Amino acid sequence: MKAERASLQSRIFSFGAAFVSLVAIIIGISFYFIISDAIEQQIGERALSIAVTTAERPDIIAGFQSENPPEMLQPIATSIQTMTGAEYVVIGNKDGIRYAHPIVERIGKKMVGDDNEQALLYGHSYISEATGTLGTALRGKAPVVDENGEIIGIISVGFLKEDITTIFIQYVDNIAFIVVVAILLGILGSGILARNIKKELFNLEPAEIAHLFTERNALIESVREGIIMVDAKGVITMANLAAHEILSLPLETELVGRNVWDVIPNTYLPQVLEFGEEHLDRSMEIRGKKAIVNRIPIRVGEKIVGAVSSFRAQSDIDRLAEELSQVKQYTEALRAQTHEYHNFLYTISGLIQLNSYDEALNLIHVGTAEHQSLIQFMTKRLQDPFLGGIVIGFLNRAKELKVQFILDEDSYLEKLPKHLQKHLFVSIIGNLVTNAFEAVEKLPEAIRFVRILIIDNGEEIIIEVEDSGAGVSEEVLDVVWKEKVSTKSDKNRGFGLVKVKENVNDLGGTIALEKGDLGGALFIVSIPKGGYLHGKANRDINSGR
Repeated sequence: MKAERASLQSRIFSFGAAFVSLVAIIIGISFYFIISDAIEQQIGERALSIAVTTAERPDIIAGFQSENPPEMLQPIATSIQTMTGAEYVVIGNKDGIRYAHPIVERIGKKMVGDDNEQALLYGHSYISEATGTLGTALRGKAPVVDENGEIIGIISVGFLKEDITTIFIQYVDNIAFIVVVAILLGILGSGILARNIKKELFNLEPAEIAHLFTERNALIESVREGIIMVDAKGVITMANLAAHEILSLPLETELVGRNVWDVIPNTYLPQVLEFGEEHLDRSMEIRGKKAIVNRIPIRVGEKIVGAVSSFRAQSDIDRLAEELSQVKQYTEALRAQTHEYHNFLYTISGLIQLNSYDEALNLIHVGTAEHQSLIQFMTKRLQDPFLGGIVIGFLNRAKELKVQFILDEDSYLEKLPKHLQKHLFVSIIGNLVTNAFEAVEKLPEAIRFVRILIIDNGEEIIIEVEDSGAGVSEEVLDVVWKEKVSTKSDKNRGFGLVKVKENVNDLGGTIALEKGDLGGALFIVSIPKGGYLHGKANRDINSGR
């Protein structure tokens, strides 16, 4: 079983405390060695200074020239050793024979260490480290020169390494105390830092933050509206793919990091950043396109730290409005049917009140016969109640508009397959029939014809809608399916056929426009019963793919 990962706060605390502790220990050790080297250097220079000063003393030079040098020099060396705190002060002649030594028995013997040549041969004063009879020591050595400039002896002042180490150890306690204090402060600081970072991240763990970031990106990219976020300086911090599309920019165009004024020069986001006012459902033109824009400031407390703008093309809103208008048309068709029945009942009521019973009965028989004939036709030929109801609604609407609405007697459809979305069929038929009604509405009543055919040939569902209008001119024939192209003068028209085309594509079908036998436009829609994949395969075969 996989162990549960430690929380972000505990990890930040652990890493911070460990890092600070490691740095403090390294600094403490480095500090120790730096102090050790400094102390060692100072002691070496001190030994050299004592040696040089002693070598230059007249009584030392006079002692070398006396008949019994050890007798004169030993007291002087002992006195210097006592005053300076040196471990030893040794005086030797030019042959390295001791004239003075802390241990009297070693006077007259040769000096040990083999580090006297530089002083005795070349007259140099220097610091050396060597092991003598008293142990390893730092030595300051200086030659003794007489009045004639000749080297007559050597002075060696030494401090044992053991004593120097003792001095070092005296500083260890202080260094260790400083390191411990630094570690404790680091642990305390790590705890405060970890808590503050976790608080800034809303107590979320990295996995939760990554999950939210992924969800946020997926959500923003799934929205069909363009979204742009800017910081307090107006620099874009986020833009989704829909924003690129609405702004007519290639997807590879990098918007993040650019100033929003460079991308949308007429933007009102600066006012939102300055005054914090929300702009909802505002109209504006973006790169030649009309759009509906929302702008909302981003606040942290009372401070405005940025703003977010969402926008959508006006054409999308218009298309939705057209679809809503189509729904209203369906409602109007049903209202027309109700109105027709009301008129029929009012007529019968009036005839009865006038005692014209025979006329009333005749009207009832005729109306019933027509209705029964229509119902029987629908029951036998259009058995799908969903489409049958729409067709009946348009039949009644046609009566109101005084349009001869012909339901082709060859129509036949049992039921729409369950996998085909019925509302798409309603939208297709509704838009085509409504366009046909509008195409003949200004013609004389005698020649207002609209014909519809719905037939299932086993593999496809074919819908034909034909009118007796003027048809579609050749100059707009190639572009009639494009957005906002209409054969009508109303500038707000032109979405119906675009929507029909989209719905047909969604069903995997095809649509064709021809000149019909009635003289006007003939729209032929073919929907494969196998659904989208089947229809796509057929289109690929027909296109030679």
